[in-house]
Amino acid sequence: MNDRKIIKGRVLSFSDNPFNHYFNFELLSIDIKCIYVKNGQIEFIDDTPDLNPEYENAERIDHGDYVIMAGFVDAHVHYPQTAIIASWGKRLIDWLNTYTFPEEMRFGDAEYAAEIAGRYIEFALRNGTTSMASYCTIHPESVEAFFTAAADRNMCVAAGKTCMDRNAPVGLRDTAKSAYDDSKALIERWQGHGRAHYAITPRFSPTSTPEQLEALGALWSEHPECLMQTHLSEQTDEIVWVRELFPDARDYLDTYETFGLLGERGLYGHAIHLEPREMDRLAEVGASVAHCPTSNTFIGSGLFNTAGMMARGINPGLATDTGGGSSFSMLSTMAAAYEIAQLRGVALHPAQLLWLATCGSARALYLDDQIGNIAPGMAADMVVLNLASTPEIAQRSARAEDVWEEIFPTIMMGDDRAIAATYVAGQKV
Repeated sequence: MNDRKIIKGRVLSFSDNPFNHYFNFELLSIDIKCIYVKNGQIEFIDDTPDLNPEYENAERIDHGDYVIMAGFVDAHVHYPQTAIIASWGKRLIDWLNTYTFPEEMRFGDAEYAAEIAGRYIEFALRNGTTSMASYCTIHPESVEAFFTAAADRNMCVAAGKTCMDRNAPVGLRDTAKSAYDDSKALIERWQGHGRAHYAITPRFSPTSTPEQLEALGALWSEHPECLMQTHLSEQTDEIVWVRELFPDARDYLDTYETFGLLGERGLYGHAIHLEPREMDRLAEVGASVAHCPTSNTFIGSGLFNTAGMMARGINPGLATDTGGGSSFSMLSTMAAAYEIAQLRGVALHPAQLLWLATCGSARALYLDDQIGNIAPGMAADMVVLNLASTPEIAQRSARAEDVWEEIFPTIMMGDDRAIAATYVAGQKV
């Protein structure tokens, strides 16, 4: 028996990228529509709930004047850092050594990994995030825990074993061979299994020897269907360290390019302090970057250039960077992205912020044919927004003269109270 639903509300979908210079924001409307869902996918969208006789007995859900849009897509998270989010102080390297590495040591315990994976995913869903790309730890158990927790909820996710064979505690190091072997086994186990997508995951150049980077580059060439995620140019002192470790490299990106870790399905986290050559190469190969605004401000990394990336033809996704980021909420992340852009002299439109958190992030994960928008053929992964979720937001949105003025207070001040419902593959979770 087919599972059919008709979900009604004010629907926001994108037919074009609002960063395109010719985009007309006045033509982007949010109108009452009916979303016809069949077996977890959006079959079509229409103005009436009585269009198709096949849906005569379908479940009908009316969200009134709440806004229905694609579920948020978080392009860069570290689910093992859930329990240490909002830890005080430190620059990147100190933060890793003081908080991250001791916590990640615990993920060889399959029960603990499963507990944190489940906890993280519940936090994400409560905040309207239906998909994400996560780093795990060096332990295969951590990858199994995350993919299993996501599969239990039928979520579309990407993740991979984090690989490190130097500049990390002994208990968090693998080798070039074990990184290759473990990752290959996990690819065979999870890539394309249900809605799971594997991401080959060197943490960043400083924690991998050239031998390990070369092994992972070889693995990616054998499995080009996989994502490859890593970090790039997050902090200036990190870049100095990379120069010391790779004295022959032209720049930070070259430490990946040399070993076959630059390509179309590459996703590079942070990417704040880039050289012109690095930006040119990212654009040339069709790579993506992950903008992590709350993390960048929390540990003082710098100001990401969203508009500059778009102008160069580099696609940015938006990300919480849990737990270097200070929130599980993509609404808070959009607010931080707006503020960082303002410091760069650009006022991002609400439609651009929402696009980054959905279509843009889905494109950064190379999954924009499956998730990130309300359109026929897409998965029915959706979030329902209450634009008057608190008295403070309600009194401001009530004065709005257009829909974008109505929605912007929720972006800037909203939290999980603004999430009226979250759907994964058509099922309310």
